[in-house]
Amino acid sequence: MAKRQTTIQRIGILLGGVVGSLLILAIAEYPLPSSLGSLPAVAQRVRPENVWRTVYDRLPDFPKENQYISKETGKVEADNTLISRLIRYHLYVVGRSPLYRFDWKLTLADYLGLGVNGAFDESSYPSRATLKTNPVEGDQAAIKRLNRAQRAALVQALVDAFVPQPTRVSPSNSPASQPPTRLSPQPTVAPAPGMGGAQLLQPQR
Repeated sequence: MAKRQTTIQRIGILLGGVVGSLLILAIAEYPLPSSLGSLPAVAQRVRPENVWRTVYDRLPDFPKENQYISKETGKVEADNTLISRLIRYHLYVVGRSPLYRFDWKLTLADYLGLGVNGAFDESSYPSRATLKTNPVEGDQAAIKRLNRAQRAALVQALVDAFVPQPTRVSPSNSPASQPPTRLSPQPTVAPAPGMGGAQLLQPQR
């Protein structure tokens, strides 16, 4: 009887060692992500602080709103642009993914004051503490002046900047060879406040 129990114990120890080895190999092969919000590798290679330049390359007519003066230097911060602040607001203030058009549409809805996601928090707006004037009102006004097509072009440019397309075989199809998107001129009659905002959240056809 004692011999049988010893044999069972040895078998249990052997099985435990095998299972433990398999777990170690599985973890090594498929490591756990550092956080649930980890972005795909293609997005991790993109530096958010530089994305605004890519977007302006794609949309050269987009308003820069970079006339604000630094509290520290007393000079205009030319690199502190509307798109750079919009990106920081999107990523760090409201914590949305940069990979999906719908998330960017939600952020634009914040700027439009549609009330979809609660009140727009001016006290947490990017660069509010480093510029002599909080740029939030000017940025909101600039976004509200855009028409629906211009907002759609901005959303697409932001997604494309964070998720670069695979290299094409034909140079004519590569993103670098595509001409910049020109924003269509504004209508001569200004739309009523909030007009066109509801369509912002509609899925694209």
